[in-house]
This record gives sequence, structure tokens and C-alpha cells, in this order.
Amino acid sequence: MRKANTILQVSFKVHGTVQGVGFRDFTQKCATSYDLRGWVEGEAQGPDDIMQKFFQQVSKGPRMAHVVKLEKQDLEPRDGEDHFSVMRTAASTFESGN
Repeated sequence: MRKANTILQVSFKVHGTVQGVGFRDFTQKCATSYDLRGWVEGEAQGPDDIMQKFFQQVSKGPRMAHVVKLEKQDLEPRDGEDHFSVMRTAASTFESGN
């Protein structure tokens, strides 16, 4: 079992009705409220207990979203992350088709 203050770096991919419903802004607001670092399309970094709360909200999404699946992969925490932002990227730690 991890200590509450353990810093995690997690890559994530959300499946479902998440386009055109403000999902990126919703996720950024959630991350900012928890003082997490990272970006919407893929990664968040912060204390284990806060990350659990963050992913509970992301797995529900904003009012008009319908999340059917949330994939997560643990990564090594990175130094130098200082905020959470919306970023579009072609790079993904998930294989296409998942």
C-alpha cells in the first residue's frame, strides 16, 4: 500500500461521449482544483490520494459526457511539472484501437 503523499505520474485515456461536451475544460478545472500537474490528453501527476479523487471525477466527466471506460498506466513521476494544461498530441502511451 502506498503512502498518501506518494507522487504518481499516470497516463490516461477516456472512452465514451467526451467530444463536444467540454471534457477537456472540465478535466483541466478538476486538475487545477487539486493542484495537479500534467495535461488533458494523457497525463496527470500528484499525490496518490488526490489522484484517486481526480480520477473519480474524470471517470464521470461533465454533465453531458458519458464515460464508458477510463484506462490508466502508471509512469515514473517527472521533475519540473508545474501546472496542468490542455494539450493536443499525437503521442500516446496507449496502443491505437484501445
